[in-house]
Amino acid sequence: MGKIALVFAGQGAQHTGMGQEIYISSAKAADLFNGADKVRPGTVSQCFKADAKELSETKNTQPCVYTVDLAMAAALEEAGIKADMVAGYSLGELAALAYAEAFSYEEGLRLVSKRGELMQKTSSKRSTGMMAVLKLDDGVVEELCSKYKEVYPVNFNCRGQVSVAGDNEELDSFKEDVKDRGGLIRILEVSGGFHSPFMSEAAEEFGKVLEDAEIGTPKIPVYSNWTAMPYKGDVRPYLQNQITNPIRWKIAIENMIAAGADIFIEVGPGTALTKMITRISKDIRMFNVKDLESLELTLKGVEENA
Repeated sequence: MGKIALVFAGQGAQHTGMGQEIYISSAKAADLFNGADKVRPGTVSQCFKADAKELSETKNTQPCVYTVDLAMAAALEEAGIKADMVAGYSLGELAALAYAEAFSYEEGLRLVSKRGELMQKTSSKRSTGMMAVLKLDDGVVEELCSKYKEVYPVNFNCRGQVSVAGDNEELDSFKEDVKDRGGLIRILEVSGGFHSPFMSEAAEEFGKVLEDAEIGTPKIPVYSNWTAMPYKGDVRPYLQNQITNPIRWKIAIENMIAAGADIFIEVGPGTALTKMITRISKDIRMFNVKDLESLELTLKGVEENA
């Protein structure tokens, strides 16, 4: 067996009840959830009981998904599975850094909570949104975006899937351009144009928050959304620049495979990363942990590939 990579989910997969089965079945996951409630009271209740509307607010989504991501990783660790390298999608990158011990889980929760607040505050000032463009090459999507003043390619997920952020009025016209070129559109359930210049104010304010945070060096490789390479040196510029720059997910995963990863495990409330990564490479084994059933299947699958 080669190396195990954990990938931490981002915004969009949140749902009522996420993490509850793992909370009940894993002592280590329960400890993590309970610790989150001490830092941010109400986090456990939001994960288990909040409705879709409440969970879709960025200020709630980010700390809740962060907590669920790490709870799933804690359950895996309790069962004896540790990662050799990690990556996280958008807010999931903070969970990946906490897992890699660049900062404590508690410090990470404080950071992701502030990040969510700042991004929601910034997004409320403009009518912006995001959509996934399917079935078109990256270059075609970039070409279409270039026709507009404020439509940006922001998430390079896998072959035939690029997310864009834009002014909502321009996105209406952009959708027609995509259809004319044979592409498909999927509207993303987010509250703003993330990973784009629309988030400049949030990035600037988050940079100030990072100055006072207790942050060290990751103990295992953490692949950056911003550079698609492992973090080097100070963590802070990576986290600040991530907010306004595209996610280079496809290249990051390819770089992890080149570094020896042949088992990938998505941890978090959904399976979006699983679908992306299986499109990036057919040469790896892909698993996910989002509930008790998937945890058991993953443990069995990893054991069989040992």
